[in-house]
Amino acid sequence: MIDQAQDIRKGEELNLSRLKNYLGEHLTGFSGQLEVSQFPSGFSNLTYLIKSGDKEYVLRRPPFGANIKGGHDMGREFKVLSLLKPVYPKVPTPMLHCVDESVLGAEFYVMERVKGVILRGRPPKDIDLSPALMKSISESCIDNLANLHTMDLKASGLEGFGKPEGYTQRQVEGWIKRYYQAETDTLDSMNQVADWLQKNMPEQKHVSFIHNDYKYDNLVLNPDNLSEITAVLDWEMSTVGNPLMDLGTSLAYWAQADDSEALKPFSLTWLPGNLTRGEFVDRYAEKTGFDMSNQVFYYVFGAFKIGVIIQQIYARYKNGSTQDPRFANLIFAIKACGANAVKAIERDRI
Repeated sequence: MIDQAQDIRKGEELNLSRLKNYLGEHLTGFSGQLEVSQFPSGFSNLTYLIKSGDKEYVLRRPPFGANIKGGHDMGREFKVLSLLKPVYPKVPTPMLHCVDESVLGAEFYVMERVKGVILRGRPPKDIDLSPALMKSISESCIDNLANLHTMDLKASGLEGFGKPEGYTQRQVEGWIKRYYQAETDTLDSMNQVADWLQKNMPEQKHVSFIHNDYKYDNLVLNPDNLSEITAVLDWEMSTVGNPLMDLGTSLAYWAQADDSEALKPFSLTWLPGNLTRGEFVDRYAEKTGFDMSNQVFYYVFGAFKIGVIIQQIYARYKNGSTQDPRFANLIFAIKACGANAVKAIERDRI
């Protein structure tokens, strides 16, 4: 049941000799032995399992071929984990940040491995994901997001870790810019949504620390009680900002049974028992007390944002920066994101 690493994908190998020497000098308790494998899934930062004797660590580094200056900031993610750990224990303990790019070709960091179950794109063969279990997991997922968004910023030390004023506008304009910079195909739906978002931005009423990529495959579940979340992973895009933008992203990842098949590999929320997107919003509103009158805007933004993220990855595949075969059909997921957003606009509901 425990999430397992696999063989390293072609083109994403690490320089084991340099890594071994570096860890031997800088990682307390490193035994000198080194065995490396790679965790599956994920389309952004790469995640590796490091075994050294009886100890296990996780290493995170940017994807090969990515524009490092435009994102994938390992130092920032390491700092977020360091500040979060004392006030939000559901994060792995950060252990080492390497700024020497000669070791692996880019900055990276090492953290503890939190063992548990991760629900990735396909239902696991050895777990019965019954409707009752999925309902319980989905409720825990929503409650945990609400807890993060209502966390005391001052107590966390994360209050200045972002620019909340004008966050909504910057996000809308920024993701639209990223989309057109990475555009490979003309998609009328994405163009329509980009225009609608600029014309329908609501007033920003709330400020929270937000994850910005909160979904099932970034949650580590307790194997003895799958309804219990033991850790939240992948804080690459976290910041202080509008929590409803974060909610919108999670809602857009929250594929339902009637959604396009192109979106279902990103989450198991389409399985029977999961709360619907509408029920997600209702439960979140109850837990946070936030005003949800503009939920359609935030969902549409989330769908567009995910479409942009996938477009950026697809563009790397199209220009030959990566040969990962998983990326070949991502254009269909981008189209599905655009279609979902347009449908929500036309129906005025998520």
